[in-house]
Amino acid sequence: MTVRNVIVEADGGSRGNPGPAGYGAVIWDSDRATVLAERREFLGVTTNNVAEYRGLIAGLAAAAELGARIVEVRMDSKLVVEQMSGRWKVKHAAMIPLAERARQLVAGFDRVGFQWIPREQNSHADRLANEAMDDAEVVTEVRDAERQGNVRAEPAAPQDRAGSARGAEATLPSWIDEAADARAVQGDSDTAAQTTGPGWTGARGRPTRLLLLRHGQTALSVQRRYSGRGNPELTELGREQAARAAKYLATKGDIAAVVSSPLSRARDTAQAAAQALNVPVRVLDGLTETDFGEWEGLTFGEAAQRDPELHQRWLGDPSLPAPGGESFDRVRDRVEAARRDLVALYPGQNVVVVSHVTPIKTLLQLALEVGPSLLYRLHLDLASLSIAEFYPDGGASVRLVNDTSYL
Repeated sequence: MTVRNVIVEADGGSRGNPGPAGYGAVIWDSDRATVLAERREFLGVTTNNVAEYRGLIAGLAAAAELGARIVEVRMDSKLVVEQMSGRWKVKHAAMIPLAERARQLVAGFDRVGFQWIPREQNSHADRLANEAMDDAEVVTEVRDAERQGNVRAEPAAPQDRAGSARGAEATLPSWIDEAADARAVQGDSDTAAQTTGPGWTGARGRPTRLLLLRHGQTALSVQRRYSGRGNPELTELGREQAARAAKYLATKGDIAAVVSSPLSRARDTAQAAAQALNVPVRVLDGLTETDFGEWEGLTFGEAAQRDPELHQRWLGDPSLPAPGGESFDRVRDRVEAARRDLVALYPGQNVVVVSHVTPIKTLLQLALEVGPSLLYRLHLDLASLSIAEFYPDGGASVRLVNDTSYL
């Protein structure tokens, strides 16, 4: 979907200031008659002002993804509206990078206006922010369950040699900018100090780094057929690819967890990595592949021949599902929810995420804050590795795409 004019309403709050915080953002059409998109996220413990800026950033990013060129921002935060309008100076150190990130997004539109509205007129975004803050209880329950060993996880197979494959705790993984990460490790290696993101992003804090590993080969991938929920097993080559990827990851160390799609081809690939890293596998349903419905098992040509008009439209419209299946927009919603869970559960840590083409592309799309064209233009090989980072201040970066050097 592409729209020219939109209204962004955003809000944020914390229960305690600082306290458990979250934001909400809703994007309306120009008549404020139709909701085009919603965003919400639990942020952990922070202040009202940080949450309000994060809501603004999420709303602007969503507007950009919709292709909007003219944006009217409405918020009940006098501080954010006045600062973004240039009438008040941004003085607080925590606000400066957030305001700068918002300005970078503003620069991508033809025109952006800011308007203060009373809280009662911002009820939709306020509701989303409160729903995000309500997520704090769920995150706490999951963490408590993890400590008690009650999470939905599969234990790694026993090591066949002495010692842990993770390497020394103080060792920094070699796939990242070690100079940047060194700023976050001062004295005690468990203390996360403030650091900055790569290049000119201006992101601050230590990111949750997602190592995005596509599963190995299956019979359907050999034949280049739509493979969604059909759940084919790995081939012999697929198992070898999984083993090679696992061996590569094991040489890097400092990986906190392996998280997988529930489908067997991903779980088997994840299990190989978990065994090499000596960590359990956590299963997240949101990381499963797109449901291709009646196109499951068909080749591109067969699907196009079966439903020529629909297939052609589907290739350019992420809101359109395959017959009996799932749209890419729907996939994005659940992948975004999984991303929020991962950032909340593993703040500042490295996590291997084993999934499929569409979820991995979607995570890269979220990190880059680009439109849906990436889904149709980016190629990901079997058992390839990509890396996306998500910072606590809302920034993100992509470190690597489609590495297969270890295969």
